[in-house]
Amino acid sequence: MTFEDFYFDYGLMDGLDAMGFNKPTPIQALAIPVILEHKDLIACAQTGTGKTAAYVLPILNKIAESDHSHLNTLILAPTRELAMQIDQQVEGFSYYVQVSSIPIYGGGDGATWDQQKRALKQGADIIIATPGRLISQLASGDIDFSHLQHLVLDEADRMLDMGFYDDIVKIISYLPKDRQTLLFSATMPPKIRTLAAKILYKPEEISIAISKPAAGILQQAYLTYDAQKIPLLGEIFKAQAFQSVIIFAGTKEKVKSLQFELKKIGLKAKSFHSDLEQKEREELMNEFRSRKVQVLIGTDILSRGIDVDGIDLVVNFDVPPDPEDYVHRIGRTARAESKGTAITFINEKDQRRFHAIEALIERTIDKLPLPEALGTGPLYEPSKRLEKPHFRKGPSNRSNGIGRSGQFHKK
Repeated sequence: MTFEDFYFDYGLMDGLDAMGFNKPTPIQALAIPVILEHKDLIACAQTGTGKTAAYVLPILNKIAESDHSHLNTLILAPTRELAMQIDQQVEGFSYYVQVSSIPIYGGGDGATWDQQKRALKQGADIIIATPGRLISQLASGDIDFSHLQHLVLDEADRMLDMGFYDDIVKIISYLPKDRQTLLFSATMPPKIRTLAAKILYKPEEISIAISKPAAGILQQAYLTYDAQKIPLLGEIFKAQAFQSVIIFAGTKEKVKSLQFELKKIGLKAKSFHSDLEQKEREELMNEFRSRKVQVLIGTDILSRGIDVDGIDLVVNFDVPPDPEDYVHRIGRTARAESKGTAITFINEKDQRRFHAIEALIERTIDKLPLPEALGTGPLYEPSKRLEKPHFRKGPSNRSNGIGRSGQFHKK
C-alpha cells in the first residue's frame, strides 16, 4: 500500500512527496480509511508509529476538498511541546494546500497571549491547543466552534494523567454534537473508556502493538550503584560515537545537575525543563535537531513532547516509576521503522520497577556487565525487599556489595 491508494488531494500528495512520505505505517493504513468515512475512532498505538499523520492527513484532505471559511478542526494535546510538534507537521503536510493552523499553549509571556488571541480572532482551519490555555482563551468569547467538523484528542491518556478531564469535558460542551471525534492514546485504561463512551458515537477501534517497544530498538541495561552512573555514561560514549542522545532523569533538579556533570566528562549536553522560557525551549530543540547539541537531558515531559528524527540512543538514568513511561521514553529512538539503542541504569532501589517493565513488555532485557574499571554493581534481585538502614555506634563495616564485573563490549 502507498499513499496514492487513499486518493488524496493533489496538493496534499505533493506535500507528502516533498517530505519523503510514500508508504503508510500500520496505524496510518488502518486509521485513514476510517477517518475518511467520517466515523468516530478510538486508536491505541505506541509512540513513534506515525499516529499524528494518521489523523492529520485525512483531515487535511477533507478541508482541502471543502469550503473551509470557518474553523474546521480542534486538536487537543497534553503539552505545549506536542502542540508545537503537531502544528509543525500540519504546516509541512499542508504546504501545497490552502489550510491554516494556530497553536494555542501556555508558558509564554503576555505578548504570546495577545498574539494567540489575535490569531483566534482572525480565524484558522485548525486549532491545536493544550486544554488549560484553551479554557482561558474561551473566556474571551473569540472562538466560533459552530462549524466545527472534527475533534481530535491526542495522547488522551496523558491528558487524563495530568488532570485535564474536567477541562476536556468543559471544552466539548462548546462544540457542536454533530462532529467527528477521534481519540488517540498509547494506553487504554478504564478512565479512557469512560471518556470515550461519553464523547464518541459508535466508534471504530484500532489497536497497534499496545505497550510494546518498537522492534528496531536494541534494549540493554546495567546494574549500577548511583555513584557509578556518570562514569558509566562516559564509558558508553567512549565505546561508540552516538550522534543524538536523550537522557531521562527522574526529577527536574537531577536534570539540571546532570548537565554540569556531563560537561565535566566532555559531553555537549543541555537540560530541558519547565524553568526554561518558551523561547529558550524552542531554541534548545532547534539546536538539538540541527545536532549543535549532542545530548538532551529531560524528565518524562520529553517522552511524549518531541518528534526528532535520528535519535540513536536513549538512556534511562533513572528507571521510570510507571512501566508505560519506559515504552514512551525509549520510543524516542527507532522511530518510523528505523534503528536505535535504549540503555537503562538500574540501582538497587529500582530493581522492582524494572522487573515490572519486563513483565509489561513480556521480555527479559539483557543486563550487560559493567566496564572493569568501574568495579562491581548490585546483583539483580527484584524480589528482594530492601532493608531499612541500621544505625549503630562504632566503626562502619559496610560492604560495597558483590555483583557482576566484566569488559564493556563495543558494538
